[in-house]
Amino acid sequence: MHCSRALEKSSVTKYLELIQYKVLAELRVEMARAYLGLLWWVVEPLLYMTVFYVIFAILFERGGPGFVPFLLCGLVVWRWFDSTARSGMEAIPSNRSLMQQVYVPKLLFPLIIVLVNTIKFLIILALLIVFLLVYGAGINVQWMALPVLIVTQFLLVATTTSALAMVVPFLPDLRIFVNNGLTLLFFLSGVFFALREMPEPWQSLLYLNPMAVLIESFRNVLLEARSPDWYALGLIQIGS
Repeated sequence: MHCSRALEKSSVTKYLELIQYKVLAELRVEMARAYLGLLWWVVEPLLYMTVFYVIFAILFERGGPGFVPFLLCGLVVWRWFDSTARSGMEAIPSNRSLMQQVYVPKLLFPLIIVLVNTIKFLIILALLIVFLLVYGAGINVQWMALPVLIVTQFLLVATTTSALAMVVPFLPDLRIFVNNGLTLLFFLSGVFFALREMPEPWQSLLYLNPMAVLIESFRNVLLEARSPDWYALGLIQIGS
């Protein structure tokens, strides 16, 4: 019994070390892939957000004076979920050669992608907070809810990514539906509009989307000094 527990503990330690190694390796590869290195993690989402700002705020003339932080907050939160889910679909097929050489729990591969994108999200979130402070948003007590929001979305991202990583190798054509489904979900998650301003019954239907709840919760905390919907966040945590 004691020997069995020792072996199990040794395996867990080995897998944790593998996760750490792979996460750091992925981060190094991404930094070395472009001339800007670490700065590219910031430049890429900024370009991504600039495109949507030009389209919706300038060309379509949507929103008012506070539309810029409103839009940026929604895009930063959504980007974490979207990029991780899309990359996670390929987590197992892209590591096929490693799995053929040595036994590794398959769950580790999507988990590594989740951790890499979480680190990148935290960097972007920190920059968003700096921008909000410069823009004029004041620090308030509701910001203490940020760790809860981050943990809640982490659970949702990890669950969604792991599920896709599990199913897609058996149903490769599912990639097409997932990519289009994420695009549809992007426009239904309240990135460009406030869900509470939508008429019923659409408002109730849109709130069934956990990402819509999370995006609104981040905005409540960061932009409006309001408490998030704790009940809805609890449901997301339990569901995840």
